[in-house]
Amino acid sequence: QVQLVESGGGLVLAGGSLRLSCAASGGTFSIYDMSWFRQAPGKEREFVASISWSGGTTNYGDTVKGRHTISRDNAKNTVYLQMNSLKPEDTAVYYCAAKSRWNSNWNYWGQGTQVTVSS
Repeated sequence: QVQLVESGGGLVLAGGSLRLSCAASGGTFSIYDMSWFRQAPGKEREFVASISWSGGTTNYGDTVKGRHTISRDNAKNTVYLQMNSLKPEDTAVYYCAAKSRWNSNWNYWGQGTQVTVSS
């Protein structure tokens, strides 16, 4: 069973940057694809970014492409989301998710970290 703990959220001014971290435990991190999702109040959960188990493949949602970067450090069992040029519409709870490289569903989730971008 994989446990995921996000950190790094907070309040930032528009145009600023934040780096989120997600620490994994309880599994073999290097076989897990990792991702970030977000959910704003009153909105559905939205895909932000994903990175493959090897780190060789990344994907981004259209709303963050070119501004955010996902990365991972398998030695530290951690995945990161570097968020730049933040906008008020980036305000949401950000969730880390994991799935093994052979699965199609994101079946492990963290508790979320709040990101608030003020204008």
